[in-house]
Amino acid sequence: MSDGKITLSVIKADVGGYVGHSSLPDELMETAREHLGQAAKRGLLIDFRVMRCGDDLEFIMTHRKGTEAEAVHKLAWDTFLACTDVAKKMKLYGAGQDLLSDAFSGNIKGMGPGVAEMEFTERKSEPVIVFMADKTSPGAWNLPLFKMFGDPFNTAGLVIDPNMCDGFQFEVLDIHENKKITLACPSEMYEILAFIGTTGRYMIKAIYRTKDGEIGAVPSTQKLSLIAGAYVGKDDPVLVVRCQSGFPAVGEVLEPFAFPHLVEGWMRGSHHGPLMPTSFAQATPSRFDGPPRVIAAGFQIAEGRLIGPRDMFDDLAFDEARRQANVIADYMRRHGPFQPHRLPMEDMEYTTMPKIMKRLEARFVQEAEPSPFAHTEKV
Repeated sequence: MSDGKITLSVIKADVGGYVGHSSLPDELMETAREHLGQAAKRGLLIDFRVMRCGDDLEFIMTHRKGTEAEAVHKLAWDTFLACTDVAKKMKLYGAGQDLLSDAFSGNIKGMGPGVAEMEFTERKSEPVIVFMADKTSPGAWNLPLFKMFGDPFNTAGLVIDPNMCDGFQFEVLDIHENKKITLACPSEMYEILAFIGTTGRYMIKAIYRTKDGEIGAVPSTQKLSLIAGAYVGKDDPVLVVRCQSGFPAVGEVLEPFAFPHLVEGWMRGSHHGPLMPTSFAQATPSRFDGPPRVIAAGFQIAEGRLIGPRDMFDDLAFDEARRQANVIADYMRRHGPFQPHRLPMEDMEYTTMPKIMKRLEARFVQEAEPSPFAHTEKV
C-alpha cells in the first residue's frame, strides 16, 4: 500500500424507517454490507463500516480516490437504491425518502444524502471520531465544534499545546445564499460567533489548523428542504473529527456533548429539543420522535483500515447529560404548539405549515386601520 493520502467518506441517508422513524431493520444493513463488501474486493474501498442512527443508514468508507470521487459516490447511491428496494418490500416508513433524484449525476451532493469527507496523510497515530445524529439539522454541530476548536474552557490544548496555540480557521457556509467565508479563531472569534449562533442559516463547513492548514473537522451541511423545496424529512447530519497530536484530544472532542444543547428538528422537523448523547443501542428516538440523538463512533485508522468502532458515548459519564436531556424534553414538550418548542414561522417554511396557510389565505381580511408596524422604515 502506498504512502499517499487516504480519504475518509461518511455518507448517510434515510431509506426506510422501522417502526415509523425510530430505527431501521438489520436487512437494510446486511444489503449495504454486501454491496460495499463487493466494492472492497474490487479495490475501490480500503475498508468500510455500515452503521445506523435512528432511521438513518450510515456508510463509513476509506479509499484513495479523493473527496467527491464519482466512483465512491455512485457506489453509495447504488447501495442506497438497493436498500430502498428492500425497504419497499418490507413496507418500511418513508422508503427512499432521502433520495431526491431519479438518476445519479456524477456526485451524490445535492441529491439528498448527507456527505462529510476529508482527505489527509495518516499521522503516526490517527484517531478519528465519526458523529452521527438523528432528528436534527447540520446547525446542531455549530456549538460543539466551536467548543472543540475555539473554546479554551472546553479544550485545554488551545492553551497548553504549542501545536494548537495558533488556533484554527473556521469555514462558515451561508446555506441560503450558498456563500462561504473563512474566519480565524481566536482573532475573529466574535465574528465567528455572530454567524454560527444563527444555526438555521450559517453552518460550519470545515475547520483547518492555522499553523499548517491541516484539516481537522468536516460536517455534512446538506439541507433536504432547500434541495427538495419542501419538507421531506430532517437532515440528520454526520460529522468527522480528527483527534490528538495538534488537534483536540478525544476527551475534548466528546466533552461538548455533556451539555444537551437545544437543536432544531424532533417531531416533523418542526421543534426545538435537546441533543441527547447515547450509545449505539439507544439511538432509537421514539418519544415524540425524539428527543434528537447523537452517537459517536471512535476509530483508529491504520493504512486506511478502520480499527473500531468504539462506542464513545456508552459511558456512565454521559448519564447526567441523558438525564438532563429528559428533563429538558419534559420542559419543552409542555409548551405544546407554542414557541420556543415549535420553530418560529420563518423556519416552518419548508414544513407542511404552508399548506395550512394556503388553505386559510382567502379568509384573512384587512384591518380598518393599518398596523403602525406595517411600513416602518429600517434605520
